[in-house]
Amino acid sequence: MVKNNNWTKEETIVAFNVYCKIPFKNSSKTNPTIIKYANIICRSPSALNMKIGNFGRLDPDLKKQGIVGLGNGSKLDEIVWNEFNGNWDKLAYESESLIAQFQNKKIEEIIDVEIFEFPIGTERDTIIKQRVNQSFFRSTILSSYNLKCCITGLSISDFLVASHIKPWKTDELNRLNPHNGLCLNSIHDKAFDKGFITVTPDYKIKVSKYFDDFKKDEAVPEFFLKYENQSIILPDRFLPSKEFLDWHYTNLFKK
Repeated sequence: MVKNNNWTKEETIVAFNVYCKIPFKNSSKTNPTIIKYANIICRSPSALNMKIGNFGRLDPDLKKQGIVGLGNGSKLDEIVWNEFNGNWDKLAYESESLIAQFQNKKIEEIIDVEIFEFPIGTERDTIIKQRVNQSFFRSTILSSYNLKCCITGLSISDFLVASHIKPWKTDELNRLNPHNGLCLNSIHDKAFDKGFITVTPDYKIKVSKYFDDFKKDEAVPEFFLKYENQSIILPDRFLPSKEFLDWHYTNLFKK
């Protein structure tokens, strides 16, 4: 049953979750993700798509590109935006919890988690929350880059990774910050993680001198050397932080 009454805060938080999970340019009432979550919160796809557009008007990353959302929006949209934009840890777990509640399910039932492997008690809850957060981060990063590796343009989602610029273990506060992520294919994700490649604060790819000893390997020029000093494909939203990129170049890159 589709509702006609005013949006609740809980529904609006779920809408912000969806806003982060789909490329803004792909948002429409026929988008399968829009339809899926509209059904969950008992709203029409058109209504949810309009709410996505309302959030778009509040997004400074879109404004910088000349992309505007819908002209009108509610005060509640602004309240939810101000509360959760930048508070990614809170958004991830709270919004996913609400999505589960709307379906009368436990949160572990809506993500790819094998509960029988988990211990009982506090440790189990910690692991579930971590998995939920990681899943949200991946969805947010991949959608921001339109499901394409920012180095190669590869668009096979099974090969794509939401790669942290400052590693998960290094910066707890920015683990879920989408400005701390790059969409990379699995090979370049591993190379980035180990410091064999980096992205400079002006979004240029740098390749480590380590590869000089392997130039005779056919794969090395093809996979790495040819990308030296090329620009990455920038996301529609959540530009990678220049501060985080500088940290990676300074601390992890094998110069």
